[in-house]
Amino acid sequence: MDPVHILYFLAVSVAITLMPGPDILFVIAQSMSRGKNAGIATALGLCTGLIVHTLAAALGVAAILHQSAIAFAVLKYAGALYLLYLAWQSAREGKATFDLPQAERRSHSALYRKGIFMNLLNPKVSLFFLAFLPQFVPPSAENAVWQMMLLGVLFLLQALAVFTAVSIFAGMIGQRWLRRPAVARHVNKVKAALFAILGIRLALMER
Repeated sequence: MDPVHILYFLAVSVAITLMPGPDILFVIAQSMSRGKNAGIATALGLCTGLIVHTLAAALGVAAILHQSAIAFAVLKYAGALYLLYLAWQSAREGKATFDLPQAERRSHSALYRKGIFMNLLNPKVSLFFLAFLPQFVPPSAENAVWQMMLLGVLFLLQALAVFTAVSIFAGMIGQRWLRRPAVARHVNKVKAALFAILGIRLALMER
């Protein structure tokens, strides 16, 4: 594959990753409320989900979601319910003053799993990969599946790098804010509102 072609793909991928969306907002929310390590753990989960989406797009499985309204609706509403559950969970946490050191000790494996579930339960990601990756694979390519998988891995790596940088920056801001009790009491409430908006948006999303 042409190096210039790969660089163009990476440039477009970084721009897409930085665009406001459920994944990056989720990473920012976790980083600001629980610290940079929590954001990185969440990012690892989200990027693990991208492996599944890459395989689905490369093998044509994602086309089923595009063609089946029922499969798309089931996955969409499951994702919306999960986001609303996270909103409810965050609202409960928001009733007390936030304690960052205690929050950072919480299991990062739980945040990793949340990242995976959130990514896998968003059907738009599968459809995006199905539409995005083939644009960078020549129609005459004999190993189109492998090229799509390679592009998927490159997308994953740049997404992880971007999310890690965002986690560090958001974590630094969060630590400063959370030292103020008045701000700390409202952080999880804002996070709950964010998850609720994302959940409702996903539920109302059309193919």
